[in-house]
Amino acid sequence: MWRGLLLKGTACVLQAAAQRFLHQRHFSSPSLSLLTQRLLHRPATAPLRLQGTGYFLAHTWDRGYKKDTKSTEFPVSPVTITDIKQYLRSKDLSFHDGYSCLHIPSIFVEASARKDSFSLFIDKTTGQFLCKDTLVEGSWEDLQDCLEVMQKEEQDFLSPHVLLGYLESVEEQEERERELREVQSIWSSSVPLSDLPEDEAELIKAMFQITKISNATLKKFSVRLFKPTKSLVFPWFGGPDSSLKGIKLLLAQRTDSDRVTYNEATVPKSSSYYNLFGLPLVSRVDSEVVVTGQELDALAVSQATGLPSVALPRGVSCLPPILLPYLEQFKRVTLWLGGDIRSWEASKIFSRKLGLRRCSLVRPGEFRPCPVEALARGQNLGHIIKASIPAAHKSIVSFKQLRDDVYGELVNTDQVAGVKWTRFPELNRILKGHRKGELTVFTGPTGSGKTTFISELALDLCMQGVNTLWGSFEINNVRLAKIMLTQFAMQRLEENLEQYDFWADKFEELPLYFMTFHGQQNIKTVLDTMQHAVYLYDINHVIIDNLQFMMGQENLSVDKFAVQDHIIGIFRKFATNSSCHVTLIIHPRKEEDDRELQTASIFGSAKASQEADNVLILQEKKLVTSPGRRSLQVTKNRFDGDVGIFPLDFIKASLTFSTPIKGKHKLRKVANKPENEEEVAGKAVGAAPVKKEEVKKEKAEKATKATKTPRTVKSPATGHETTQK
Repeated sequence: MWRGLLLKGTACVLQAAAQRFLHQRHFSSPSLSLLTQRLLHRPATAPLRLQGTGYFLAHTWDRGYKKDTKSTEFPVSPVTITDIKQYLRSKDLSFHDGYSCLHIPSIFVEASARKDSFSLFIDKTTGQFLCKDTLVEGSWEDLQDCLEVMQKEEQDFLSPHVLLGYLESVEEQEERERELREVQSIWSSSVPLSDLPEDEAELIKAMFQITKISNATLKKFSVRLFKPTKSLVFPWFGGPDSSLKGIKLLLAQRTDSDRVTYNEATVPKSSSYYNLFGLPLVSRVDSEVVVTGQELDALAVSQATGLPSVALPRGVSCLPPILLPYLEQFKRVTLWLGGDIRSWEASKIFSRKLGLRRCSLVRPGEFRPCPVEALARGQNLGHIIKASIPAAHKSIVSFKQLRDDVYGELVNTDQVAGVKWTRFPELNRILKGHRKGELTVFTGPTGSGKTTFISELALDLCMQGVNTLWGSFEINNVRLAKIMLTQFAMQRLEENLEQYDFWADKFEELPLYFMTFHGQQNIKTVLDTMQHAVYLYDINHVIIDNLQFMMGQENLSVDKFAVQDHIIGIFRKFATNSSCHVTLIIHPRKEEDDRELQTASIFGSAKASQEADNVLILQEKKLVTSPGRRSLQVTKNRFDGDVGIFPLDFIKASLTFSTPIKGKHKLRKVANKPENEEEVAGKAVGAAPVKKEEVKKEKAEKATKATKTPRTVKSPATGHETTQK
């Protein structure tokens, strides 16, 4: 990160959050001179930086996400495990090949105290390193710079202060100190449950549905009660001195259906909350651990089985890579993140980070709920853990191995359908929900509002906790963020500037990230960025707007349709392998203004519609004016086959779309008036259709009436008038 002090780089992924100051470094003059010389001779394209995210829940008890004060380097050309090993060998550094990290002796500990300890961990995917002895962390290039300084100055170790310290503003320093005081105040004001009167302690346990958790277990994990809000307090002890670094508050609330829901908040809120709850109780000789999604589950597993158990700080939403070194010592990791489909999907994703060959997963089911519920039912948690299935499977399986998965999907049909949209209920009726691992192709006429619509569609999901990565190659991120902020606030903020900070603060808490690419890009660069974002932030939804803008950098001598097919195949594979939903916007081919788009209207060959799980078309009647001329059509739905179309209203004041009330609008045509009423009845949009049989019946009645009416006829031969019926 030193090069950021000297060179201006181009970031590949940007979170919707404010900028922070970078690390402050302390070097001797020769070291600083060496680093400056190395940095000035590096390429102008500085490493790409991903702002880290620290999970917290504000005092309003709403789930949120906020950027960490630390920055993580994200290179344009990602480092490979081969590069890391070759460099370490060139420096004569021995290393152990771990599950997700390489282990080397720490260069921040004196050689006499180092002994045979391999306490510095290097992430195999990103090159990010962490020294568990000193808590020094940084990027792969930071580590390279440190090793070069050691070699230049002929030192056998570096002071940990080389990579510690921040350039903090007065406001940031005051905020940090205030939060530390708040942590100490809440912790000192809370009381252990074992110190409460027995009847009061039982009442609290009943409120949280943990009556089977003993006081001894609560005392072992240092769980306390904060009486003013009747919240359980889970401490975060960390650092070489195991000091109190933060707390998590858990509040229980009963719903109308007599179910208990949990709301949580963490302090401090402005820094990363990287607490593996229960880690201080793990011994260095332990080789097995159970990883849970909630602190109460960790208590239940520890009490019922005696096995080491830890809880992830952000539940099933994310496994921060910075926590991986703390799980390297275990030869067997059992992931029991909950009792629903979402926890099962998260278990499969997290096992890839932890190393498939050592992970086993507890498949949720009727007799395998979350640990704290299983304990309350009197089930044997040890048997459930022993029955967990290995994460790594062979290439060929039988139905016997798939049987429980099939049953799980039949039992949990609503959860399998995915996350529901709150702003588009008609889309839920057709697609049933937003699911991981799928590829959605979205198209619509030029100027119809494709980007505006898909931004609201993605925002709807992001507001429900779906980690989202936007790749906008057609409009810049500032304009896109302005559109999404307007949709989020449901009003024009340029007319209400006094409310900007309020809505911007709330918008900043969303798990929303942007690629800073603009214009034509190479598919390999885009794919590398997506893969690292999925690894670092557990991205669940990637939007690419649009496909045509990525085709300009490809080999122009190759057929453009072949290039497009290749790119679509890459995105299809990425969605499946990463268990991440990819929404791909593709411009349609040119069609007549009076013709509706079809699946065949998607630009290119048929591969786009063949590879896609869902095909969505934004239809627009260009010859029709007034609200309601747009509609969304689902022409492919691989999940259950339902297709359909529903109208949309565009609300210009908030840049949002909504499903109009039936019969609300009757639209008129702008074109010339048709010659007869029958044509109007057959073509007018929104009017009740006139059936052909009714038209024929009206004509027959007129003809019958005409035959019954007497009329006078003059004979051309005689000139006499006669009356006929």
